[in-house]
Amino acid sequence: NRPPVNAVSLSLGASLREAIAEIKSKKSLQGVILYSTSPRIFCAGADLKERLFIKEEDVPGMVKTFRLMIQDIYELPMPIICAIDGVAMGGGLELALGTDIRVCSTTAKMALSETKLAIIPGGGGTQRLPRVVGVPKAKELIFTGRDVYGEEAEKIGLVNYCVEQNDEGNAAFVKSLEIATLLQDRGPVALRMAKKAITEGFEAGPIRAGLEVEHEAYMGVIPTSDRIEALMAFREKRKPNFKGE
Repeated sequence: NRPPVNAVSLSLGASLREAIAEIKSKKSLQGVILYSTSPRIFCAGADLKERLFIKEEDVPGMVKTFRLMIQDIYELPMPIICAIDGVAMGGGLELALGTDIRVCSTTAKMALSETKLAIIPGGGGTQRLPRVVGVPKAKELIFTGRDVYGEEAEKIGLVNYCVEQNDEGNAAFVKSLEIATLLQDRGPVALRMAKKAITEGFEAGPIRAGLEVEHEAYMGVIPTSDRIEALMAFREKRKPNFKGE
C-alpha cells in the first residue's frame, strides 16, 4: 500500500519486489491475493509527481524495472488472485493483468489510460490485454484510454467475476477469499504444475507443443508425496494433509 492512491513509485516497486521474492520461496503456498486496503483505490497508476523530477535518460530503466516486476508476478509459480475494489488505472491495471484470476466489484473502474498522457502502456499492457480480451477490444481500450467499469469488465473477460459492492467496500476481496479458500484443499505442487501447463502451454503455440508442456508438468506431480497422500486419504475416507512435497 501507498496511501491514499497507491501510485506506482520507486518505493512501492521496491516493496513489491521484496514481497514477490518472499512469496516465491514458500513452497507450500496454494495461492496469493493481491489487493489494496486503501478505500476505493486498487492502484492509480504511475506517480506523476515523482515522474516530473525523473531525468529523461532514467525513464527507460525505470519503465523496464516496472515491466520486469509485473513479469515476476506473472511468473510466480502459485495462483495469484487480484481483488479490485476501486480504481485500477494505467500501471495499476497492468499489475492486475499480471495475475491469474481477477475479481472486481461493481464500483471498480479500470483503464489503460496512458495515451491521455502522450505515452503508451509500458508494463506489459500492450501484450497482456490483447491476450485477455482479444486484439480488437484491446486496441480500442488502449487507443481511447477510456474507463471500463465492473460489469463491462466481466462481460469482455477482463475480470473473472464482478460482484456487487458491499457496505464495507471490499466485496471483490471477499469473493477472492472464497476462491482462495477452495485452493486450500488442493495440492500445492499440483496447482503449480497446472499453472505451468496452462501458461507455458498456451505460450508455446501449436497445441502439440502445448501438450508436451502438459506432459512435462504432469511428470512433476508423479514423484510427490502429496500424490500418495491424496490416494491414501481417499482410501481412508479422510481429508488429505498436503505439504507441497
